[in-house]
Order: sequence, then C-alpha cells, then structure tokens
Amino acid sequence: MPHYYMLINLENGCIFVKNWNIMKEYSITVVPTNNPAILKFEANHQLVKFKNYEFKNIDEAKNSPLAQQLFYLPFIKTVYVSGNFIGLERFDIVAWDDVKDEVAQQLVEYLNAGEPIVNEEEIKGKLPVTVYAEVTPNPAVMKFVANKKIVPTTFEFKNIDEAKGSELAKQLFHFPFVKEVFIDENYVSVSKFDVAEWDDITLELREMIRDFLADGKEVVSSESVIQKSAEAPKTQLQNENLDETSKQIIDILEEYVKPAVASDGGNILFKSYEEESKTVNVILQGACSGCPSSTFTLKNGIETMLKNMMGDKVNEVVALNG
Repeated sequence: MPHYYMLINLENGCIFVKNWNIMKEYSITVVPTNNPAILKFEANHQLVKFKNYEFKNIDEAKNSPLAQQLFYLPFIKTVYVSGNFIGLERFDIVAWDDVKDEVAQQLVEYLNAGEPIVNEEEIKGKLPVTVYAEVTPNPAVMKFVANKKIVPTTFEFKNIDEAKGSELAKQLFHFPFVKEVFIDENYVSVSKFDVAEWDDITLELREMIRDFLADGKEVVSSESVIQKSAEAPKTQLQNENLDETSKQIIDILEEYVKPAVASDGGNILFKSYEEESKTVNVILQGACSGCPSSTFTLKNGIETMLKNMMGDKVNEVVALNG
C-alpha cells in the first residue's frame, strides 16, 4: 500500500508540505514495484518534461543535482527519473523498510526547497503527445486517450463551475455541446448534449486536448490533486470509522472492478455499506454515469462478483450516478 510523506501538515488523511516561498507544493507517495530492490517515489507534479533518465553513479548524474545528492546515500545503486516519479534501486546492504521513510523525507525537503532535479536542455516546440478517440458503451460519452499520464487520480466535473481547478476541463466546457468531463490517469472522457453528433465534433475535441497536453500545461491544479488524494480509496482504507466488510468491498472494487470500468472511460467509487440490509451503495462516474448498459453491468457483473467473493454479507448493489 502506498505511503504519503510530509514535513508539517496532515489534513484529511493526505500528507503534504507547505512552502509559501515556491509556486508548487510537493508530496511523495512510495509505491512498490515487481523488483524488491526498486521503489518508486511518485510526486504530485511532473518532475521532468522531455525524456527519461537513468544514472548508475554520481559521475553519470552530473546534470542532475538531485541524483547526485541521492548517491551520497551509501545504499543507492541506481537513480531513475521519469515523468512524475523517481525510481531508486538499492544495494543489498539495507532493506527498504528501514530507509524508505528517510528517503521520502529527503525528497520532499529537496523538492519543496525549489532545487533543480535535472538540468534539461530546452526542446523547442510542442511536447511529443498523441491522443486518440475511443468509443465507450455509453453513446453520449467519448474517451480521449493520451500516450502519457496526465493526472494521478480521477476527477469529475459536472459543469464549468466545478472545473475551476482544471484548466483543461474549463476549456472543454467552452464548447456548447460538452455536458460533463471526467479525467483519469491517461484519458479524458467527454459527455455531450444530444444537440451534437460525435462524427461532427470528435476531431475538434481531440485536437484541442492534444494541443493542451503538447503545450505542457497543468491539467489539474496542485491544490485539487492534494484535496482529491485525501478522498482516494487507499486513504479510505485507513479510516477507522469503516468496518472490515466495507474495507473488503473497497479492495475488491479497486482490484477487480475499477480496471474494467476504466477501460470503458468510467469509474466506480464505494459510497457505503448497510449491514442490516446487506446493501452496497456505489457511485458511477464518467462513461458509466447514465450509461444505458450500466444497470445490466451492475446487476450481472459487480453484484454477482461481490456475492461470490463475500458470501452472505452482500445481498444487493445499488448505484448512484456521480
């Protein structure tokens, strides 16, 4: 399970640093990998723009002040810097459980001091971004998929007022036919009004989203990311007010249901569990919200899965549109 690291603030389960002397505030999430010697330290902001970097020693890291500092830790073998994360490979002289907190703290302090990460050479023109359109089971929703990660978690905007924390969503709402916007890791789902047909508007939307991303603009503000991270399922599991059955349901939804739903441009969130009636309440977002086939999927897929995996603890699943 990921862990969040801080210097001074803990609000709503999300740990982060405040530094009023810089434009951004960084938080670090530690994420395990398939290789036990390597940990990913994910940041809530993009760290490098133009390429991925791998440093095997302090000499190779001459263009990365951050990597050079990390090599002063005697257990660091390799430093990877890519997009919004730093990957660290360790020597066997230590275990990650003994030092990961120290490393995460050091990274948070470094980033929030405004120190350089990698001295990248400026690349003129737009970033190399591709975006393709993909139909979803909901005829009112089109999914626009990018070849890069654009946000760390899900965001749903019902109107332009709700989109104040996302410049991309605000620009999309300037199209009169855009009804709702849902953004997940590497895609944007756009819900339209019936006044327009996808054949007439898909190309225009795709080009607009691609140009926005190619300009290197921030999709969602850092403040919105921090607030949303506190509401994430991983944080929900740390809620002492949740009973064990609710936590089991969240785990099942995250592991088995959410990936399939995301492939269709949507999302599912746990809302509540009613022990007396054994009813699970969930929220459908993105392409799943208002989808004609969502009821069938809910009853014949999600409900059946939860009944099979949780036995007599679940009797019914009820969905609310996000």
